[in-house]
Amino acid sequence: MPSNRPSTIPHPLSRAGELSIEMTRWPSVTESDDEAAFSGHLTALLGDTPYFKNHPHQLLALDSHGDPARQNVLALVRGKGRRCLVLAGHFDTVSIANYSSLVSLACEPETLTEALIEELANKVRNPAEDKALVDLLSGDFLAGRGLLDMKSGLAAGIAALERFAELDEPPGSLLFVATPDEENRSRGMRSLRDVLPAIAEKFDLDIIGGINLDASGDDGDGEEGRAVYLGSVGKFSPFAFVAGRPTHAGYAFDGVSAHLIGAEITRAMEMNSALCDEAHGELSPAPVCLEAKDVRHGYEVTTPAHVWLSFNWLTHRRTPDDILNEFRALVGNAMRTALEAQTHNARRFFNRQGSGHAVTLEGQVLSYAELHALAVAHGGQSAADRLAALDQSLSGGEDPLAVTREIVAATLAEAGLEGPLVIVGFSTLHYPRVHLDSAGQEGSAFERNMMSAAQSCAERHGTSIKAKQFFAGISDMSFFGHRPATEQTQLLTDNTPCSAFVDRAPDRLLSYPVVNIGPWGRDYHQKWERVHMPYTFDVLPDVIFEAVLACLEDKD
Repeated sequence: MPSNRPSTIPHPLSRAGELSIEMTRWPSVTESDDEAAFSGHLTALLGDTPYFKNHPHQLLALDSHGDPARQNVLALVRGKGRRCLVLAGHFDTVSIANYSSLVSLACEPETLTEALIEELANKVRNPAEDKALVDLLSGDFLAGRGLLDMKSGLAAGIAALERFAELDEPPGSLLFVATPDEENRSRGMRSLRDVLPAIAEKFDLDIIGGINLDASGDDGDGEEGRAVYLGSVGKFSPFAFVAGRPTHAGYAFDGVSAHLIGAEITRAMEMNSALCDEAHGELSPAPVCLEAKDVRHGYEVTTPAHVWLSFNWLTHRRTPDDILNEFRALVGNAMRTALEAQTHNARRFFNRQGSGHAVTLEGQVLSYAELHALAVAHGGQSAADRLAALDQSLSGGEDPLAVTREIVAATLAEAGLEGPLVIVGFSTLHYPRVHLDSAGQEGSAFERNMMSAAQSCAERHGTSIKAKQFFAGISDMSFFGHRPATEQTQLLTDNTPCSAFVDRAPDRLLSYPVVNIGPWGRDYHQKWERVHMPYTFDVLPDVIFEAVLACLEDKD
C-alpha cells in the first residue's frame, strides 16, 4: 500500500543542501580516525570546483594543535584589494553512540530520518519525542549526526564561497576555513588563530572580520534560531577540591565531613540565578555542577578524605579574576556554614550522650596557585619536578575533570596539608566571552553591515532574522578574531592544574570583529538532532553571501 507520508526531502536540494548531506555522510567524531580523514575529503571536494582547479595554491591543509594532528582546511578566493573576510566552522561531531540500534544510519540523513519516523511512530513517546515526530513528518526537518552541528553551516559557507568565486570582480577576498576539534579543546580554531597572521602576510590580506557558522537551537517556530549573534558567552569551569578529615563511620564527630562541605558548596552554586551575568539586556545561564564525587578507591567504613566538585559557569561580562574571587568567597562561606552545622550537631550529640565535647572547627580556602607554591616550599625542586612530570603524563587524557582532579590530589599530598580546606581553580579550558562591543567603531560598522544584509535577505525570502547579543553554546567563536588580555591569561595559567587546558596565545595575533550566522534546528548532540531545511539550505547561504558583500564593499 502506498504511503501518504511526505518524502523526507520534499523538493530539489539547493547546493547547500547537497553539500550538507554529502559531508554528513563523512563521519568525523572528535578524536576518531574519521575526524582525521575528513580534511582530505573536504580538500578533494573543494579542489574539484572550477575556481580551485585554476587556483590550487589557494587551497591549503595545515596541521592543528594536538596529537595526533588533525588538519585545518583553508580555501581562499581572491578579489580586488587587500580586504578579506573569513568564514569559519568546525567539522568534528559528538559521538554517535546514542543512536543505539540505528547507529549504522547516524550519518545517513535521509535513511535515518525515515527510520526515526518509524521508530517514533511505534513507541510510547514523551513530549520531546512527540515534537521530533511532528517535525520529521512535516518534511521541513532532516536528521543526522552533525548535520545541524555543524556540517550544514559549513555547507552554507561553501555555497556562499562558490557564488563569490563566480563574480566577475569580487570586491575583496573571502577565506573559508574548516577546523577540527571544536567539541573538545578548540585546538583547530586556536591553531588557525595562531597561524592566521602568517597566512595574511603570505597572501597580502587585511582581515577585517569573520563569520562563524555554528548552529543554534530553537524549540519554537524558528524566530529565535534565525539570528545574527553579535557575541558568544564565556565559559569557566571552576572546581572545588574539598579535604575533610576521615573517620570511622561510627565516630562521625571525630572527623570533618568533606561531603557536608561539598553539599553546601553545591547548594550555594547550583542554578543560583544571582550568579548570572547580564549584559546588553540578555541574561547568562545559571551555573550548574558537572561532576560531584568523593575521591576514593574501593569500599571501607571510613568517611572520605576528599570530595571533588566541578561547575559550568557561563558569563556575559565577568573576567577570570572576577570568577575566581567570587567563587573563592562563595566556597569560603559555604565551608563556614558546613563547619558550623557540624559543630552544632556535635554539641547536641554530646549533650544527649552526656560525655565528650564538641570542637570548634575552622577551615581555609586556597587557590591552586597558592597550593602549588606551598607544595614546592614543602617538597623543594623534587616536588616541583614530580608534579611537572605528572602534568606531562596526563596531558593527553580525554577526561579533563579526571586529569585535573588527579593533579590537585597529588599537589595536596606534596604540600602535606590536612583538612578542613578547599582548593579552588579552573578544571578545563576557558572560553573567553566575546562581543562586538570590544571592537569599538569597527564593531558597530560590522554589526550595521551584517544586519543590513540579514534584513534584506529576510524580506526577499519572506521570513525574519533578528540580532541576538550572545550565542549561548560554547563555540570556536571565543578564539576567532579574539586577542586575550595578558594579565587574565596569567591568572588562568597559574590556577589551571593541567597545562594542556591552558590557551597559550602567541604575540602578534590578529584582532577583528566576528559574528555568528548559522543554521537552526533542534536537539543537537541528541538522537533527534535535526536541521530546519528551508532556512538552512535556502535562506542561510544567501544571508552569508550578502553579508560578505556588505562588509567588503563598505570602505568606511
